[in-house]
Amino acid sequence: MDIHSPLKKIKLLNPEFPNKSTGIINGQSSGLLNWNDIAYPQMYELYQTLLSNFWKAQEINMQDDIKQWDQLSPKEQDVFLRINTQLASLDSLQTPTMYQVMDYVTDSSLKAIFAVIAQQEAVHNESYSYILSSLVPLKEQNFRFNQAKSDPIVQLRNQLILDAYECFRNNPTPQHLFQLAVNSINLEGIYFYAGFAFFYHLARQQKMLKTSTMISYIQRDEMQHAYFVAQFIRILLTENPELNHPKNIEYIYNTIGQAVELEKEWAHFILKDIDGIDLQEYELYTEYLANKRFRQLGLANKYEDRKNPMPWIHVFSDEMMNDTKSDFFEQKSRTYSKVSQSNGFDEL
Repeated sequence: MDIHSPLKKIKLLNPEFPNKSTGIINGQSSGLLNWNDIAYPQMYELYQTLLSNFWKAQEINMQDDIKQWDQLSPKEQDVFLRINTQLASLDSLQTPTMYQVMDYVTDSSLKAIFAVIAQQEAVHNESYSYILSSLVPLKEQNFRFNQAKSDPIVQLRNQLILDAYECFRNNPTPQHLFQLAVNSINLEGIYFYAGFAFFYHLARQQKMLKTSTMISYIQRDEMQHAYFVAQFIRILLTENPELNHPKNIEYIYNTIGQAVELEKEWAHFILKDIDGIDLQEYELYTEYLANKRFRQLGLANKYEDRKNPMPWIHVFSDEMMNDTKSDFFEQKSRTYSKVSQSNGFDEL
C-alpha cells in the first residue's frame, strides 16, 4: 500500500464482498453491518457504551445556575463565556470531520461508531449553546462566538487541528488519515481539560452545578471518543505496517506534545486570574493526561510518570466516570466476546 496515494470513497453496497471487512481502509466489505460478524468484536461493546451515554442538554434544568449567574464575579463570568464558546468552536469541527472519515473507512462497524461520535459532538455543540441561552442574551452570545473566532490564542490552538483536518479533506490518503486521527486525540483528549477544570473549580465552590453536570457528561463522551480513536490508530498501524514506522511514532509524540504546550499556554491565558487553580499544577495535569493518551496508543510515557496531580478534580476524572476499558491489543487471550441478549458482549 502506498500511504500517500488517495483513498477511494467506499461504495454504499458491494454485494460481491464479504460482510465482515478485510481491512479498515482499502479492504473489502459489502457495506452491510451484522454486529455478530465483525472483524473487531470489541467494537460492539464500545458502540453499546456510547449509546448508553446518550443524553440531551434539555434534560438538565438550568434554573439554579440562572439564579447564581449574577453572583459570579465579572472575571468569572468573562472566563465562563470565553471557555464556553472556545469549546463550542472545537466541537464544531468534529461533526463534519467524523462524517467525512466514514466515506473512506471500509469496516461498517467502525463507520457506525464514527456516526455516533459525530452525533454526540453535535449534542455537545448544542449543549454549549443551551448554557449560553440560559444565561445571556443573543447579542452577548454572538459577541462571544465572534470573540472565539478572532482570539489569536484560540486560533493558534485550532490551527493545529485544522491543518490536519483540511489536509485529509483536500487529499484523503492513509497518511493524512493517520495524522487526522492523532489530532482528533489532541482535540478530545487534551484540549478540553483546562475548560473542564474551570467549571469543576466553580462546582467545588457549589457554583453553577448544573453547568458542571453537563460538562461531566461531555467529558465522559470525549473520554470514550479519544479511547476509540486511539484504538483506531492502533488497528490502522497494525493492518498497514507501511504506516507503522519511526517517523509516524515521532509524529505522535511531537504532535501531542505540541498540543500539551498549546493547552498550557491557553490555561495561563484564561485561568491566570482565577483564585484556587494552581497553573503549575495544571501543567503537570496536562502532561499526566498526555501520558494516558500515549499509553492508550501502546506507547511509553513522554513525561514523568505521576498520579493525578489535581486530586480535587478526581471526582470528575475519566476513571470515576467509566471503568477502565481493557485494551484488546493487550489481552492475554485472543478469544473475544459473545453476543448476549441482555447486555451485548460478555467477557468469556
